[in-house]
Amino acid sequence: MNIRTTPGNAKPWPTAPNSVSVAVDPIILQIVEGTLNSIEAEIEFAIERTARSPMIREAHDYRVGLFDRYCRKLTGRSYSAMPNAVVRDFPPETMKPGDVFLMNDTYQTEGSIGHLPDLCSTVPVFHDGEIVAYIQAFGHHDDVGGRVPGSMPGTAVTVFEEGLAIPPVKLYNEGVRNDAVFTILRRNTRVPEMLNADIDSEVQACLMGARRMAGLFERFGRAQVEACFQTILDKCRDIYRNELLAKIADGEYAWEDYVEHDGVTDPKLHKIALKMVKKGGKLTLDFTGTDPQSSGPINWPADYADGAFLIKWIAPILRNLADTPERAAEIHVNEGVCEVFEIIFPPKGTLITPEWPAATNARSFVLLRCLGLLAGVVAQAVDGRMPADQETIRYTGFFGKDENGKSFLSREVLGGGSGGRYYADGNDAIHIVPDSRNQPAEFTETRFPLLVEKLALSTDSGGAGYRRGGQGYEKHYRALVDCRTIVTADRVRLGCYGLNGGKAGQPFCVTVDAEGAAIKLGGLVDGEPVLAGQVVRIVTTGGGGWGEPLDREIELVQRDVVEGRVSPASARDDYGVVFDADTGDGEPAVDETATRQLRAEKRASRVSPPPMIDRGEGFEKMLRGECEPRMR
Repeated sequence: MNIRTTPGNAKPWPTAPNSVSVAVDPIILQIVEGTLNSIEAEIEFAIERTARSPMIREAHDYRVGLFDRYCRKLTGRSYSAMPNAVVRDFPPETMKPGDVFLMNDTYQTEGSIGHLPDLCSTVPVFHDGEIVAYIQAFGHHDDVGGRVPGSMPGTAVTVFEEGLAIPPVKLYNEGVRNDAVFTILRRNTRVPEMLNADIDSEVQACLMGARRMAGLFERFGRAQVEACFQTILDKCRDIYRNELLAKIADGEYAWEDYVEHDGVTDPKLHKIALKMVKKGGKLTLDFTGTDPQSSGPINWPADYADGAFLIKWIAPILRNLADTPERAAEIHVNEGVCEVFEIIFPPKGTLITPEWPAATNARSFVLLRCLGLLAGVVAQAVDGRMPADQETIRYTGFFGKDENGKSFLSREVLGGGSGGRYYADGNDAIHIVPDSRNQPAEFTETRFPLLVEKLALSTDSGGAGYRRGGQGYEKHYRALVDCRTIVTADRVRLGCYGLNGGKAGQPFCVTVDAEGAAIKLGGLVDGEPVLAGQVVRIVTTGGGGWGEPLDREIELVQRDVVEGRVSPASARDDYGVVFDADTGDGEPAVDETATRQLRAEKRASRVSPPPMIDRGEGFEKMLRGECEPRMR
């Protein structure tokens, strides 16, 4: 079956009612809401314990979602995929207990799967013979075929180069495994044992979650549980509508952000445009004006299911409008948030509305840029009271043959610094995927022919500001055999923007030592040779700074210098803080008189106030056409 919907067509999944049919017992509501969160966490823990691939087990690049029978997401701890495509191709009345579905096709999954390594399992939940919910898990698998190990070729121009594309298929039929599907999967991956084990892990964890969900219906009955589901969704809608959107004045606001390379053509600014219209309890986001789809793999097909995945992806940005950070942490995002957004997509053929078979494996560039895009446009409406920008995901790795001639593939997700906020500095070395982490050095060194020689925070990587941007990673690998390195990363020229007078953070950089010189690689690298003994140095992005750097408390700048977060040169040049000679106890002393004088001179020398948004030196160079051509 090959049903395909487009925006504006009738949805092939059931339509939810407008209100609850029975009164909700508040005690049962608390139990149901707590149980849903518990089920989601239990599924995630089961996958972590039983998966085999480093990307899933070690890096935690996987997500779980719980949905009602109308395909509405119920839990809000994290983003997830959506079951809509499964329901589209396999009507609920045809599903049976024990059925399990698998998919990863970026153009056949209603916008919920962005690139082929994200294989997604879906399990329907039954009560009294009828479907009442869906459980889903997807993980970033180490390899699903394609031209490059890791299935993310940075120079791909079509999806056919990226791996095995799977529209929704039935993996288990009433509990009986479809071995033909597994045979195809194993034949199309470089790591068949790991892929097989990972899928088994995700499927069994979802089946366990389905049993737990079914138990909830058995305990309280379908009418009461579904009434609780609706109340949970309404709660999210009302919080966004009445608490968060109320902080934004009615009006029209516009901004744009850019991706600076696509791996195929020479570097240029690929624009993502956004016009936001706030009217009452509704936000309309219009992406008209976004640039045409790219020749390379940075496209993201987001314009399906009325943009439901896009909404749930970017909506958490608005939690920063909460009265306190503690309150923001309490606000979860579920399908209810879709009622307060309307998305207007440009016609087919743009970066966020690409036409098949455009390549998509590096879609994280556009996907993540949409977070900063919404934050930037909202910042204009709230006098800068939003966090500065962050870009906290990039994929790196190595492949080749080890000392025994056995093929190896090491894939890793490395985070970066988050943006400074009006109330605090940005966080260091975080990951956009919740609970994710870098691959432990001990694991890397025992499993792959690599040595991790350094893992540290990168000095000066966070943008200067009254509240400094968080720091990125600095990680060095020494190859023990001849091999190749692969990189999928953005922000190699454009740093994360600073906000409200803060400065942009430092961009991403990866180099390979070669005969005493450092060869600078680009952000989309399919297999740069690395000789035994050579060191690959990776420095990830720092978050943008927030607020005027010259207003930062002197004692905080001093502390940053002592801790190695900020260099003495940056303390002077960016913060206007001057140090005396070392006092002898390892801490530099501040020359307060010289500091006051320098700060006054810096303020007086300005010809205009700092901009609301600072894109950094790399952006100005690209505008002037001074950026280097494609790196190696």
